[in-house]
Amino acid sequence: MQTEDATPLVPGQTKLVKAKTRRGKRFLESRAPKAIEDAKRALFLYGNQTSQIVKDVLTDLYQLKRLEAQKFTRKNENIRPFEPGGETSLEFYCSRNNCPLFVLGSHSKKRPHNVVIGRLFDFHLYDALELGVEEFKAIRDFGAAGTGAQLGNKPCVIFVGEKFESVPALALAKSLLLDMFRGEPVDKINLAGIDRVLMAVAEGDTRLQLRQYSIRFKKSGTRIPKVALTEMGPRVAFSVRRYRLPPSDLQQDAMKQPKLGKKKEKNVSSDALDGKVGRIYMPKQNMDTLGLSKYKGTKRERREGAREAAEARKRPKAAKAAAVADGGGDAE
Repeated sequence: MQTEDATPLVPGQTKLVKAKTRRGKRFLESRAPKAIEDAKRALFLYGNQTSQIVKDVLTDLYQLKRLEAQKFTRKNENIRPFEPGGETSLEFYCSRNNCPLFVLGSHSKKRPHNVVIGRLFDFHLYDALELGVEEFKAIRDFGAAGTGAQLGNKPCVIFVGEKFESVPALALAKSLLLDMFRGEPVDKINLAGIDRVLMAVAEGDTRLQLRQYSIRFKKSGTRIPKVALTEMGPRVAFSVRRYRLPPSDLQQDAMKQPKLGKKKEKNVSSDALDGKVGRIYMPKQNMDTLGLSKYKGTKRERREGAREAAEARKRPKAAKAAAVADGGGDAE
């Protein structure tokens, strides 16, 4: 039975890992499932063989997601997401680096300049899409076109073409690209912070264009500025190859949504008319120290009372002095 301070098993692991320190406990809690997930990290890695074009494509894609990504520079053998058992090493690497997304680059005679984009659920391979690079122009070839874009800002993602809704492979590509570049989940977006556009165009059933533009605001004579788009790279033309859809049982588990309970409000209840009734607790007030308004009449009464009190204090003294004087006369 899994405990609160234990992390789930990963491929190749035979026992649960329990936290021994507070720091370890915080680390395991950060890896645990959350009702509202953080930004999805992506792992960029190479297969057994690769080409310079594939390296350049993965480098530019990594630049687009650098804040939420991890990149391997060495070649990795026996990573074949579309073959049985070929995903074991991939699941292990993604689990160790906390990356539910991956981009795998490879090259062979049968599938030249190959790029595989995929997702994992519970660090098990969920789905994957295989693309072939046909045309490519790197970010560095566009010069200073993208200097205005800031790292970490959310891009505006646009999909052009009805094939993204009707062709299963392109529908999967749309879902993967949205997961890849959505960034941190937020409630509000500052429109001034949207400084780039990522555009995906479906050309037929088996071709996909991916381009990126920088947004520049120019004067228009009105309150609404004129928007100008400048291509900043990368520019990639993909051909759609193989794709892998998730198993039905894994898809059913992934689609489950937790029921977020309402936060309980203290001292608040509902009445018969479904209205809110609140209970307020007030501290006891000391009426003796309560500040009140001072009127002239009350001031006159206080002066008279003070005068009478002073006269009352003088009377005993005068009577005592008279008694002493009378007593002295008798003694003589």
